[in-house]
Amino acid sequence: MVRVNRDLEPRLLRAFTAVADELHFTRAAARLYVAQQALSRDIRRLERELGAELFVRTTRQVALTAVGERLLPYARRVLQAQDDLAAAFSGAERRPLLVDVGAPVSTGNQVLTEARHRLGPDTELVARFHSGLAGAAAELLAGRLDVSFGRAHGLDPAVLARLEHRLIRYERIAVVLREDHPLARLEEIPLSALAGETLYAAAGNPTTTEWTDLAAQLFAGRGIAMAEPFPEIEGDEEFIRVVTKRRWAVLASEVFIHLPGTVLRPLTDPVPLSPVSLLWRRDLHHPGLDALHTAARTLATTSDWLARPPGAWLPRPEAGRDDQRLRRLM
Repeated sequence: MVRVNRDLEPRLLRAFTAVADELHFTRAAARLYVAQQALSRDIRRLERELGAELFVRTTRQVALTAVGERLLPYARRVLQAQDDLAAAFSGAERRPLLVDVGAPVSTGNQVLTEARHRLGPDTELVARFHSGLAGAAAELLAGRLDVSFGRAHGLDPAVLARLEHRLIRYERIAVVLREDHPLARLEEIPLSALAGETLYAAAGNPTTTEWTDLAAQLFAGRGIAMAEPFPEIEGDEEFIRVVTKRRWAVLASEVFIHLPGTVLRPLTDPVPLSPVSLLWRRDLHHPGLDALHTAARTLATTSDWLARPPGAWLPRPEAGRDDQRLRRLM
């Protein structure tokens, strides 16, 4: 029988939720900035206090037990309440939260818009528009940004280890074609039909390396060429001008700006997906961040953002990650 002590230490619950999120003790320890042995001791202590095992551990994987599954949502609520208490007396709510959404047409902007509906007049979310997550991550670590969105596992592992992140959506990958392109008449374009084509995927832009990396993985072995490196293009108007002048086909996501004289077509056979995560600075406590988390969960549920078609393609290392772990991030 499970026994819950009313004086249960929040530190033990933080250790538990970190392992539940990562399903890996080494990654969870790095996330909490503690030694793996200390993390394991905290988990064992929590299991002793509850009188039940929380994880099934083998040499190859970690999984939650039925008791662990039951405990997880309660642990999250307890820790959220503690964070809310700390934020309420820290003065954080008086500072605007700086949120990079990438572009006005983006998953991040949808989350930001939804979050603003949940906030009182004294809490402000201020949008920023960085062209890529690699650039935004540097701003996060420098303290010039608080939150961003993008493909977290496309970042340098040393950078990602210093940030918190949570998967919120799989965006379907698409291609932007001129209206007179022979493939433009199709509603969906098989990847094999792009063999011999050259696509722009932001090569040469140091702020969007996570997207160029995804494109390189997707193009590999399919006969699709990457457009030559080009300097960073700032702003939608300049992007439209350059793409129109150079008559590029562009690798994009289903959430993308409209380019005059072009069509946006999703790719298929297989359906390639771009994982989008919410990322924030470690130890950040702010009611605006709480609102962003709630908004992301709401949109993921109501819009089926985490659905993956059978046989969908994902970039590495996301392709090898456990579906069970991804569902726990909701």
